[in-house]
Amino acid sequence: MMENYLQPTPWDKRNFHVETYEVTTLSEEALKQTNETEGHFTLKTDPLANKENLRKYGFYYVDTLIEPVCKKDDLQVVEKEGIELSRTFPTDEIIAISGEAFSGGRFHRDPEIPNFMADNRYRNWVKDLIEEDKIIALYYQNELAGFYAYQDDKVLLLGIHEAFRGKGLTKAFTSLAVQEHFHFSELETIRTSISPSNLASLNLFLSLGFKMRGAVDIYHKLNGSLPVGV
Repeated sequence: MMENYLQPTPWDKRNFHVETYEVTTLSEEALKQTNETEGHFTLKTDPLANKENLRKYGFYYVDTLIEPVCKKDDLQVVEKEGIELSRTFPTDEIIAISGEAFSGGRFHRDPEIPNFMADNRYRNWVKDLIEEDKIIALYYQNELAGFYAYQDDKVLLLGIHEAFRGKGLTKAFTSLAVQEHFHFSELETIRTSISPSNLASLNLFLSLGFKMRGAVDIYHKLNGSLPVGV
């Protein structure tokens, strides 16, 4: 029996309305399976790996993700008056922030994925995280300013409302949210993943005591076509 190297990703299928998969290995056997199956594929690989077969089988580069990691004792906490964290928040406003705060993700950079589908992916992801109680709301002077989303030991998303950007709040927000994450989880290290194209976010986490540990290149492939007018 031939091994299946395609791992279904139903959380992406609901947004793109085709079968979606993560390819679990760079082997040629796995890449051949993407030619035999219709759908959208994601493959993550070492930046130094030979990419010749990826190009041969129709994969295209979309992004690189760097993984900064912070030890509990290395976190640099920044205090700022008027900032509060809360588990209570208006769901619709958090979802609205997610719809406009993330425009540089790998699916936005994928030429085969329309921007509205990439936007919906973020909205649906945030809805899931709200249901799982994985969101910390960020307030400034009693106004909702953004949110911090996490899963286990990983910072997944940091969304700041456009009205609160450029006001010197993000560093304090993030440091206090990471501190809270350490506190309730009792973890010794917390990690995140950031595209090198997002220099502001990368510099932010490095300034808080995170250190770069590794990186992965991400390639996509669409075999077939997306439905029109969805």
